[in-house]
Amino acid sequence: MVESNGMPAGRTGNGDDAGGGIDVDVVIIGAGISGIGTAIELGRRETGKTFTILEARDAIGGTWDLFRYPGIRSDSDVQTFSYGFKPWTGDTMIAPGEEIRDYVREAAREYGVEDKIRFRHKVTGADWDSATQSWAVTCEVTGADGSVRTETVHATWLFNASGYYRYDKANNPELPGREDFEGEIIHPQYWPEGFDYSGKKIVVLGSGATAVTLIPSLADKAESVTMLQRTPTYMFPLPRVSPLVKPMRKLFGVERAHHIMRAIHIEFQATQYAILRRFPAFGRKFIEAFAKRYLPKGYPMDPNFTPPYNPWDQRLCVVPDGDLFTVIAEGKADIVTDTIDHLTSDGIVTASGKHLPCDLLVTATGFILQPLGGIALSVDGQPIEVGQHAAYKGIMLSDVPNLAFAVGYTNSSWTLKIGLLATHFTRLLRYMDERGFRVATPRFSGDFAATRPLLDFGAGYVKRNEDKLPRVLDEGTWTIGNRYVDDRKVLLKGRIDDPDLEFS
Repeated sequence: MVESNGMPAGRTGNGDDAGGGIDVDVVIIGAGISGIGTAIELGRRETGKTFTILEARDAIGGTWDLFRYPGIRSDSDVQTFSYGFKPWTGDTMIAPGEEIRDYVREAAREYGVEDKIRFRHKVTGADWDSATQSWAVTCEVTGADGSVRTETVHATWLFNASGYYRYDKANNPELPGREDFEGEIIHPQYWPEGFDYSGKKIVVLGSGATAVTLIPSLADKAESVTMLQRTPTYMFPLPRVSPLVKPMRKLFGVERAHHIMRAIHIEFQATQYAILRRFPAFGRKFIEAFAKRYLPKGYPMDPNFTPPYNPWDQRLCVVPDGDLFTVIAEGKADIVTDTIDHLTSDGIVTASGKHLPCDLLVTATGFILQPLGGIALSVDGQPIEVGQHAAYKGIMLSDVPNLAFAVGYTNSSWTLKIGLLATHFTRLLRYMDERGFRVATPRFSGDFAATRPLLDFGAGYVKRNEDKLPRVLDEGTWTIGNRYVDDRKVLLKGRIDDPDLEFS
């Protein structure tokens, strides 16, 4: 039996049931930028749905609260990384991590979702019960005294906004001779608060966005900083402060200027991505030309700035105001393209025999991929292996009822896609309410052997765990869009009553 408010009989929708669980229409997992954005859209779009946000940690912000390493910042322009409904009022185009964290927290307060968050609620499992047409979401709740109890929350819908990597463990490769090294080893994911690196000889192992961000910040205080990279990365300079922001705000006001700047940057991202993918040889020269503007005349580009792959086969790293190139030009940092043979007591010996003096090794070696937060999903008690299911419109899993998830863009600002997915989710909820439907289940009827991983690019953390990702096709509703303009048509304007989506 189902009551008029859409909750199973015997549950109130906003109070405790006989078993102590708290019943809502939607459970959102994660209070990061994706979870907060989705919660706000549920209210802004007037869905009338009750919801709660379950957050494993004790703070809002997700990645932007967890990561505290020197110089942490956005890796795309903040005009598109910020929410479409809330203008970014700062002058920066590449925003510091603490400003992003404050922005997300401010949005949660302004839109009234802060009091919907249940902190220290780590979701461990979720089981769909076909009889009651609801999810039973199991949490480990940590009390102020450190005690842990189990709680179950019942909901009609589950929206997973927990990100795509593990918070409790980072990727730390085996380092031969590690036991001989007398210095310190730190992974950026767990940078110690207040750590003093003044005067240290630092080697940063890695060449991705984290390493590119860290090195200019470390260079001012360290005796030396060396980026030890196995494979170079494409790096593209962008201004830290946009010259257009202040004039636009003066002419149009903060809110309208935000929308105009957002549109400009969306078009810029899409255009540069399309050109670099369509003309990779030109793209290599184009990116190299910008690097040469900052580096000393005659500085050798090969091998340190010549990746063995085409632009956007992996994510392109932003260099604000060319800061990484500048510290190299000033002699405060350098790059070595090589691999580690072994560690010694006072440094690193590379495969080519070069000795790099080091008393602080920063292992910027990436994440451990963990789709959907690594929770144990099941339907009527039958376990769900995420990698054995296809992703419908990049938001739902085949044969799994009333489950949505959030995965952003990898070729532009993450949040652009999250905004589209959250809005599409509210459209789906309204469509179902208007027609009296309670359950939506994607049904995949294509050739599963023809599918590919949801994240199809060459980053190491993706390649190491491709089998854990949902699968997609190259076209139709089972593809994963990478162009904002195209995704707007599908997610904001496209039909809801798709043949691949079963309603009951």
